[in-house]
Amino acid sequence: MKKGIHPEYRDTKVTCACGAEWETKSTGEEIRLDVCSSCHPFFTGQQKFINRGGRVEKFKNKYNLD
Repeated sequence: MKKGIHPEYRDTKVTCACGAEWETKSTGEEIRLDVCSSCHPFFTGQQKFINRGGRVEKFKNKYNLD
């Protein structure tokens, strides 16, 4: 590797919106996440289903087609 062209690799604090914190290595000083493995539904098994309605449901509601 060439010297002087690579960024500094250092300890980095990672913070999630759920409050989980841990340290890892990165070129940045701090990383903030919205979702991590502690709060993501795939890893926790507590998936929340929200029926927001897709294109078909919106079309049916718009033209009263039940």
